Parts: sequence; structure tokens; C-alpha cells
Amino acid sequence: MKKKLFSALKGLVYFKQWKHTGYAVFASLRREVRIGALVLSYFTCLGYLSTFAATETDSINTKIRLDEVEVAGRRAPTIYAEAGRVVTVLSRAQIESMPVQSVPELLRMAASVDVRERGPLGMQADVSMRGGSFDQVMILLNGVNLTDPQTGHHALNLPVDLASIDRVEVLQGPAARVYGPNAFNGAINFITTEAKGQGVEVSLQGGSHALYSTSAAVRAQSGALGHYLAVQKGGSDGYRANTDFDLLNLFYSGKLKLGTDKLLLQLGYNEKDFGANSFYSAAYPNQFEATRTLFGALSMESGGRIKLRPTVYWRRHHDRFELFRKGYERPDWYQGHNYHMTDVAGASVNASTSWAAGTTSLGGEVRGEAVWSNVLGLPMDVPMEVPGEPEGQFTRHFHRGNISIFAEHNVLLGRFNLSGGVLLNRASQSGYGLDWFPGVDVSYWLLPELKWMASYNHSLRLPTFTDLFYSGPTNQGNPNLQPEEARTVETSFRWRPRTADVQLGGFYRVGKNMIDWGRQPGEDKYTTSNINRVEAFGLELAAQVDLRGWWSEGPLQDLRATYAYVWQDLEARDGYESYYVLDHLRNKLNVSLAHSLGLPGLSAQWNVQWRDREGFYRSSLTGSDVAYAPFWLTDVRVRYARSWWQVYGEVTNLADERYADLGELEQPGRWFKVGLRCRLPR
Repeated sequence: MKKKLFSALKGLVYFKQWKHTGYAVFASLRREVRIGALVLSYFTCLGYLSTFAATETDSINTKIRLDEVEVAGRRAPTIYAEAGRVVTVLSRAQIESMPVQSVPELLRMAASVDVRERGPLGMQADVSMRGGSFDQVMILLNGVNLTDPQTGHHALNLPVDLASIDRVEVLQGPAARVYGPNAFNGAINFITTEAKGQGVEVSLQGGSHALYSTSAAVRAQSGALGHYLAVQKGGSDGYRANTDFDLLNLFYSGKLKLGTDKLLLQLGYNEKDFGANSFYSAAYPNQFEATRTLFGALSMESGGRIKLRPTVYWRRHHDRFELFRKGYERPDWYQGHNYHMTDVAGASVNASTSWAAGTTSLGGEVRGEAVWSNVLGLPMDVPMEVPGEPEGQFTRHFHRGNISIFAEHNVLLGRFNLSGGVLLNRASQSGYGLDWFPGVDVSYWLLPELKWMASYNHSLRLPTFTDLFYSGPTNQGNPNLQPEEARTVETSFRWRPRTADVQLGGFYRVGKNMIDWGRQPGEDKYTTSNINRVEAFGLELAAQVDLRGWWSEGPLQDLRATYAYVWQDLEARDGYESYYVLDHLRNKLNVSLAHSLGLPGLSAQWNVQWRDREGFYRSSLTGSDVAYAPFWLTDVRVRYARSWWQVYGEVTNLADERYADLGELEQPGRWFKVGLRCRLPR
């Protein structure tokens, strides 16, 4: 095994994306800029420009040093300078400057984050980290767990659009000690615009393939009570046959101040209808899917000596999958659509206090998960009508409960920081038992500008209902699956000279009972099973340079570059064919450059990305295995921003690259978009 590992590392040059800006809680992101004639010509053009004005401060002006910003790398928030984990954040200013129009497009730019889209603009997308599967990343909205127990395919069905997201926090690496089960390889926390102040925001967008999007948001405050209400409606005819979509988002947040305490309310609704051309099988180009998500959460934050945060939440998700879309001929053997409805309800509490020996945090969560379906679960005695679907009936049902208890203590001694804790977890599902998952993070400032960090964490993931019960022509679940476990060690160095921020690190993970869809030679179906051992090794490098610190009068503003490499191997019987575990990004490079264009408020953002994927897919034409081909993508956005309004134009996949990142699903080619956004404070 060691020989394999060392051979995999030969010739590697590594450099991971690390984004550090205004709110540093979680992760970095960025996108594409092609190398070659395009970039060469771009710099040539720059040579003819003699003077450049500074961009508006609300455009791409992000600060590198955020040492006083609170981060969520452990259960008790801490300032960034004390964090012992790789935690970074993507701010509102950065979101507005990048050529992205959806949450999956945004996440695709993060180092070590792998987003594989089936439809345009993230209608259906899978997100994973560090070579893991799309079921191993926890998704949170303002700190509330939105993980879907049916499948990770629905993880990004968020009830908010980009215009309502204030920042995105990405914690790379296991986070069970912080967030609980299923934060197996990382967590992504979406923070929405705060419910305070007065104002109205309106966004309009159009583009190729009849793309349109309209959104509006209102902030209103009366005394101690603040409100935020947002709505988005969008759609497109699609970039090829049967890839059209319609989208609706509704989101409300309210905040009531009670002295030093706060009462927080969140309500959300997400609706998607989209053509799913060959999404799950190339043999069926006329697939269609409709999803509905309802979400609500109520939290309280105390401001006393003991910081207390109790939360109750509920999420319901509906899914209708049509193998043959309405209007297309259905064969005699087709027995009808697949219907699923999942309910998740939970209550959690977290308490922390600081004293002479450091900061101590305690917490717990009770969570119930249930599914009603005609495919997943155990047979029901009496079928149940599908809400809003006169043709459908639920014939199967399954539910389970989970209890988690957390404890953590943090000590800061000068330049040294130590944080250790444990998750105690009990799942009601038969045979899962009571398990504990420890973790520890350390950091030390070797020099005023050089910080070393290291951590060890033990994490787990419960199987999804799809893992357990799905049965189809080519796939078969396994109700006897055990939870996944992994032990991860990682270390990194952060160097911060005056105008730059560089982070270099690596991780090594050993997984036990890892869940994979696979098959042996001669078998027709992929079945889920627990793999005894899966090893993963990764290198990550991220660099950010404030170019204005070098050339204050020049046009160049900000340069970011990241590189991530993942090597992975599994122990399995000879001839075993893995469907997911070895189908991961091996190399991922991001380069991003921001610069002004000669007028106050006029700027451009270029993003280039190179992706090299491990694994293969089965050709529907030849029946043979086809290895994924590496590819480059280039995107650009030009923006003119003033104090209360901005206009932009952007082109994604500028070189019109033809590529597939998931099976044979060809992704969109060159796509033009224009937009307008206005802020009207009162």
C-alpha cells in the first residue's frame, strides 16, 4: 500500500484554494481562466491602458487579514487567528464579482469540493469533498442541518438564491464533533442576509437558451423586530433537448431582540421542475423530475455568561421522478413514476462558557427521519395517497431516530491553541449501537506570520434510505448496511506576509465500512455494500495575493490560485467494479484574477479551472468503459458597480469546451448572461 501511495505522489505540484475574506468561518472558492491565447491577449490589451481608477469598495475589495472575525471550526465560535482547522469563507462581495448564477456553480470553485451537475445552473447537482461521495457532506442553512436522509442528490435543494446569501462557509474535513453525524468529509454552511435595517433589493437576469431570473428581497425593522423576505422565479428552455427547468424560491427570516438575547425564525420553500435528459441512465433521454422542499426553524441565542443556543427545526422534501416524461410514449412494462416524501424533525441545544481554564462547550441533538415512498422502505399495511399527486400512492415507509451528545474544551496559551472533544451517538436503527467519535485540533504560531495546524478526527455517516432500500433494473440497496466510519489526520501551514495569504496542507484518511455501489464480474446489478477499508491521501494548496499592495496604481487587484490532489484506494475482492468510491477528482486547479477596466466601478473577474477525474463510465453506444477526459473551463464577468446599483455581463465556458463530468451527460457549452441589481435602502 505504501508503494502505491508514494508512486501516486511522484511529480506532484500542489496548491490548494484557500479563500480568506470578510467573514472567515468556512471555505474558499473560485473558478476558471484559461491559459493560452485568451490570457495572452488579455494581458496584451492591459498594456495599452495607462491609468486605472480604484474599484468601488463593495466590489472585489476583500481583506486578507481577518484575524478578529469569528469562525465556526469548533462548537464554540472562535476568532480566526485561533482556529485549528482549515476554515474559510466566501463573502457577499466575492459572490457578486464571480461569473456564477447558482449555488452549485459557486461551490464548484472551492478547493477540494467536487460538484457534479446533471442539469443546467445546478437543477440537480451532487457535492462531495476530498474524494468522498455526495452523501458525505453536511449542508446547513444558518447553522441548521438540512441533510436529506433519502439521498445526497437532494442536498442542494435550498430555499434561497444567491442574492439572499451573505456568505458561504466551508469546513473541509470531518466535522462530526462540530455538527454531528453525516458531516463525514466536511460541512457547508450558507448564511443568509441578516434581518435588520430597511431596504429593498431587486435583481433581473437574462441570457442564452431563454434563461431568465427575477428576484426581490425586502428588509424591514420596527424596534427590536427585524424581517427579511425574499422571492426568486427563474427558468430556461435548456441547452439541449429535455433540459428545460422552472425554479421558485421563497425565504423568510425574522429576528427579535430581547435584551442581550435573540429569537430567530427561518421559513423556506423551494420548487424545481426540470427535464432530466439521461440524468440517471443514458438509455432514457425523456426523464423528468419535480421536487418540493419546505423548511422551518426556530432558534434562541443568549448573550449572557453562558452562551446558549436551543433550536427546533423541520424539513419536508417531495420528489417525483418520471422515467418517461408526460407527453412521451410509455412502454407497457412501465408501472408508473417514483414518489418519495421525507420528513426530518429535530431539536438541538448548544451551550458554551469561558472560564479560567478555557472555553467549555456542551450540547446535544435529537433527530427523527422518515420516508414514505413506493420504492424505498418497508411495505405498508395500508397504502397512502401522495399529497398533491392524484396518480401516486405510497406503499412503503421507514423511520429512524438519532441522539447525539457533544462535549468540547478549548485552551489558548499564548501562541498555542488546543481544542479537543467527543461526539457520543446512538441511532435507533437495528444493530447500530452506541458509539463515540473523538477529535482534537492544535495550532501554533511558529513566527508572527507563520502558523502550523494539525488535527485528528473520527467521523461517521448513516446510510441513506436509497443506500438501504432502492431497487431498480440496474441497482439494488442493502438494508443490512452499517454506518461508515473514518479516521482522518491532517496538517497545514499558513503563511501571511503583508500582501499575501498562503496555505499548504495535506490529509490522510482511513475509512471503515465505507458504503459503495459495486458489482462483481458477471453480475448485472450494482448493489450497496460495506467495504472494509478505503484509504485516501490528499494535498491542498491555496494562495491569495493582494496585487494592489504591489502596484497601487495598476489595474490588477486580486489573484487567487488553488490546487488539490486526491489519491484513493480500496480493499475489495478481485474483479470488484466500484461505481462511486473511485470516481473522484484526482486533480483540480483554480486560477482567478480580478482587475479594473479604467473607469471607477468597472471591473472584470476571470476564472479558469482544470479538472482531471479518476474513474470511468460505461458507454451506452459501445458498452465499453470510457475513462473521464480532463478539461479546462474559462469564465469571465464584467461588472459596473455604483453605490446602489450594478450591471454585469458574463460568459461561462468561454472556449465552448465540450465535456462530460458525470457519465455521458454533456454539459452546457458557451452561455451568455446579463443582469441588473439594485439596492434601495430607506
